[in-house]
Amino acid sequence: MQQLILVNNLDEPIGVAEKMEAHQKGLLHRAFSVFIFNEEGKMLLQQRAINKYHSGGLWTNACCSHPYVGQQIIEAAQNRLQEEMGFTTQLNKAFEFTYKASFENGLIENEYDHVLIGNYNGLVSPSITEVNAYCYKTVEEIQEEIIEHPTKYTAWFKIALPLLKSYLSKVKK
Repeated sequence: MQQLILVNNLDEPIGVAEKMEAHQKGLLHRAFSVFIFNEEGKMLLQQRAINKYHSGGLWTNACCSHPYVGQQIIEAAQNRLQEEMGFTTQLNKAFEFTYKASFENGLIENEYDHVLIGNYNGLVSPSITEVNAYCYKTVEEIQEEIIEHPTKYTAWFKIALPLLKSYLSKVKK
């Protein structure tokens, strides 16, 4: 059973909880989201496996998860990227945000989310137990699709995308 790191609003650890307990009770915990871009500037999206414990079949960023107790965010993210998408690459911390979302199955995501960005142009070999499909799209294409079909995307991705776009516009200046 994975233990999640419970945190306060400053991302300071305040305890641990078993993964399902944290999601059933909506406890604020540390998480990360990885965004990968190719040399054309397109973002790697994954469609979550249908049988995931929540948001199955929805489109989202390259990968997301939770660090283990004592594990650094970037190390955890690189490990998870390898597990889910079959590759690893250098990741850089971009920003962080908190969000809370409830799901039809009664689970609640209440996360202090560290957003990491990387570039990758090689072979993607996703895990069939984690990923149903993947593709690359421009941020603009994704934004249009979210407007037209918001229910096809995960809750956290719809929150993170505008924050990411704002971050990228500041970095490019």
